[in-house]
Amino acid sequence: MTRPLRFGLVAGEASGDLLGAALITALRERVPDAQFLGVAGPRMRAADCSALADSAELAVMGFVEPLRHLPRLMRLRSRLYRGFSDAGLDAFIGIDSPAFNLGLARKLRAGGLPTVQYVSPQVWAWRPGRVKKIAASVDSVLCLLPFEAEFYEQHAVHAEFVGHPLADQVPMEVDQQAARARLQLPAGAPVVAILPGSRLGEVERLGADFARAAVKVAALLPAAPHFVAPMANSLVRGVFAQQVKRAGAPIRLLEGDSGTALAAADAALVASGTATLETLLYGVPMVVAYRVAPLTAFLARDLGLVKVRYISHPNLLAGEALVPELLQEAVTPDSLASALRDALLDAPRRQMLRERFAAIHLQLRQGGAARAARAVLELVEQKPRRRP
Repeated sequence: MTRPLRFGLVAGEASGDLLGAALITALRERVPDAQFLGVAGPRMRAADCSALADSAELAVMGFVEPLRHLPRLMRLRSRLYRGFSDAGLDAFIGIDSPAFNLGLARKLRAGGLPTVQYVSPQVWAWRPGRVKKIAASVDSVLCLLPFEAEFYEQHAVHAEFVGHPLADQVPMEVDQQAARARLQLPAGAPVVAILPGSRLGEVERLGADFARAAVKVAALLPAAPHFVAPMANSLVRGVFAQQVKRAGAPIRLLEGDSGTALAAADAALVASGTATLETLLYGVPMVVAYRVAPLTAFLARDLGLVKVRYISHPNLLAGEALVPELLQEAVTPDSLASALRDALLDAPRRQMLRERFAAIHLQLRQGGAARAARAVLELVEQKPRRRP
């Protein structure tokens, strides 16, 4: 009797967990008895992935910050390598978290296991020489953004644009009034969504300024807005709740449910990351902010390691500055409040942004999880595991 296909997955943080769960569901639609194990968050565990570790363990950021976590991460990688090697996998899929996943993939591939990187590292943005490591580590890169596959084609690395599963999950037309009713918000008042980040470090660096900006923007508008803040997890909720309390900000914290918060919103204040893509998909004008440790900022900016003009998904995908990006010392309560006020009061620009965001949404709406599942299964068929 043929045993079921078995896949190892490693997903870092909330966005990777979301992608991993969608991929597991899509693979099971094609291979109902497939088995999954690895580093998983709550969504992947709900999709019946056996968790060897939690995805929150990989939620570190920046160039420098991960160094203090290196011993723990190396121990985790060694444990996963042993567990995956013993499990008799048919393929390994690293979901985002390239600094962790590519090294693990390279070792597993050397043992004859087909390997995939789902979500391209941002080699097109900084340290493009890493493409050689990617080529040595994985058999295929599944790209969420169209220009990424074009980059890999220029470097003779197998890659495929599969679209972004989030673009398939968010409807093209959003019912704002239904979302407001669900959150018990008044139909006519302005609503601002506050998304200070899914990582503890992000909220520690941005949350206080986001909270104070809410206080200030409320004073700048003719009608006081309602603020809702969907929290990625209990850890960041605890930190942000204290920041909101200290600022005296009228922000209502939600348990997750970012989709409903964004569907209800007229504008959003967002930490740079996948949340900017989700905000785009809901058609919400936004102000994007980000702040990293000073040494990381020095390496990125002053030494020129980052090669792109923009950091947020709307601007990267459009190739122009559709939304304001405030970075490092430019992140102040006053600057955030001023940009938010403009986003709320400039009705013609809000309409223009909705139209541009809808066009990008359509471009990314490719049946991403299904296409990713098909690509993984084709790889397994074309390159069955070489047993030692």
